[in-house]
Amino acid sequence: MLVLLPPSEGKAEGGKGRPLDLETLSLPGLTQARETVLEELVALCRADEEKAREVLGLSEGLRGEVAKNAGLRTSPARPAGEIYTGVLYDALGLATLDAAAKRRAARSLLVFSALWGAVGIKDRIPSYRLSGGVKLPGTGALGRFWRGPLESVLPEAAGGGLVLDLRSSAYAAMWKPKGDLARRTATVRVLQSRLVGGVEKRSVVSHFNKATKGRIVRSLLEAGAAPKTPSELAGTLRELGYVVEGAENGDGPKATALDVVVTEL
Repeated sequence: MLVLLPPSEGKAEGGKGRPLDLETLSLPGLTQARETVLEELVALCRADEEKAREVLGLSEGLRGEVAKNAGLRTSPARPAGEIYTGVLYDALGLATLDAAAKRRAARSLLVFSALWGAVGIKDRIPSYRLSGGVKLPGTGALGRFWRGPLESVLPEAAGGGLVLDLRSSAYAAMWKPKGDLARRTATVRVLQSRLVGGVEKRSVVSHFNKATKGRIVRSLLEAGAAPKTPSELAGTLRELGYVVEGAENGDGPKATALDVVVTEL
């Protein structure tokens, strides 16, 4: 099973580790594309702070992120699983997994990124700021830029198993599974269920969505689950205590879309 995760906007600092080495990252077929984006981002942030802040969509309070990007080649790096933070990663709790679950996480988790394309959680990267919706002056829209490079490496990385796609929309646009791989790809939508005037209302709430996705991944890793199809995934999640709905047994375009319902108490 391959699990596709979104990055986080906020990131931990790099600490005191050695600097980035692109050649050591997972998916080496992306190295040249990574170099292209990295080179332009560093040059932009070194040359003109105000222009960089505008291009990156950063507020005045995030001005320091420009200087961080300018120093990416020499900044300390640490495992991506320690760099990415936020609600999903807090709920996933990579650091507190047992040894077996950590090994599964290293094999199965890929974090999508506007700068790196996609990285494994043990890949050493520096802290950076670059959102999936950014359009760099030279490289252009990053969502479009990454489609070709990712298409060249991800089908092989996915192999013949299930792909659990938990990416947000900006990062889902960077690569879309096709053909048989699309039929082996499951997406998850988290719905908050609550009673309003005695009537059940369901909605997508960002916090519940991210936290539940993190807990789902943790549950699968801890259980050593290896579902091979979206239907098997739905059954596994039910066994793990989740309320799962969706047309996971059909053959139509929605056959891989699963709804996980979280009840507000």
